[in-house]
Amino acid sequence: MTKPQHHEIVVIGAGICGATIANELLERGKAVCIIDAAASPATACSSHAYAIAHPHIGKGSPRLLRLTRIAFLLAEARWKNTWNQHGIFQPTKKDKVFDRTQTMEHLRSLDLDIDMAMAMDAKEAQRVCGIEQSGVWLPRGAGLNLCEASKQLLKNHERLTCFWNTRITRLEKGAKAWHLYDAKNEMLISADNVVVACAMEAKPLMSSIDIRLPLRPVRGQLSIFSVQEGDPWIKRLPRVGISGDGYCLPATRLEDGSYQWIVGSSFDEGEDDLVPRDESDDFNRDQAKGLVAYEEGDTRSLTKAGEFVGVRCVAGDRLPIIGALTQRPGIFLATALGSRGILWSALAAKLITAQLLEDDFALLARLGFAADLVAALAPARFFAGALAAPSALGALASNSKPILPAESKAK
Repeated sequence: MTKPQHHEIVVIGAGICGATIANELLERGKAVCIIDAAASPATACSSHAYAIAHPHIGKGSPRLLRLTRIAFLLAEARWKNTWNQHGIFQPTKKDKVFDRTQTMEHLRSLDLDIDMAMAMDAKEAQRVCGIEQSGVWLPRGAGLNLCEASKQLLKNHERLTCFWNTRITRLEKGAKAWHLYDAKNEMLISADNVVVACAMEAKPLMSSIDIRLPLRPVRGQLSIFSVQEGDPWIKRLPRVGISGDGYCLPATRLEDGSYQWIVGSSFDEGEDDLVPRDESDDFNRDQAKGLVAYEEGDTRSLTKAGEFVGVRCVAGDRLPIIGALTQRPGIFLATALGSRGILWSALAAKLITAQLLEDDFALLARLGFAADLVAALAPARFFAGALAAPSALGALASNSKPILPAESKAK
């Protein structure tokens, strides 16, 4: 039997989150070992080529609003040279009355300058975005090919060790390090620090060290539609991204004169089936009508040309789980990113690197990442006795058993 390797830092999971964290650590001069059950990076939900990113601008949780603004700025800094900054329009909800002044005041209260978010009436939106609806224009909103981005982050590096086709099934605390066991229950690696960034697979891994996390799957299906030249839908296809009840990318004109349009996504709570479903395509056709305010449109003209099916991982409170697992020193979590993988991956990379290296919180602090936001993301929030207001960004504590939030239905 080969003697297990020892590494200072191991990252489990080579999707967009694990890849971003590993890259951040490499940029800081650390040696990193990354492990994934697949044969290459980004084969699960991160094989997604049609993700979008923008700050949350609703009137929901203040913490979510603050967090997504910070995360967006970090994502923009990381991927601004590779993502497609096509802009994103967020229409006014059908049951709301658009008030430009109030909307602008709300956006400013979120510290979103005019270059990040602008209220527009239908006439302005038609001129700028080609969408005759009132709402908010997010000119820095962008799309990113998660698969290509993940692979780029993990390109050959002298300090990077990769284990592919390797599933870690169990963790165990040794005398001086964490031991990682494979599917044959053989110890493969020991590590001083382990970053668990493997979505739903984090749940059984944490169970192996007596940590219960309230994670559950949410299936999502994107539809790739084809619209033929001359169809009435052509005049309604957007030239920017739209995010509302569902989302869509800008339509792309193909060589034969037809258009390709990507619309999504279904939200199938508690399901992890990757088989494409006709009913999910029909759901997306209905969403398409709402996104471009074309209720009279004949959805039969949206011919299916393909799809992407993935499984999101979400926590009971709908926020990601990011940070040091203080109940198990040396373990760090980055999971439950839901449908905001681009944003939360960029934030996770900065936060976990700062906690792991015990330094460089200055950037996060400058962006407004205060202690209450660290606590909002920390694994400790699911444990009784967790400190709600740590005195420093890296200092979180807990002392008891897990509290599992009540199950809630997807919105």
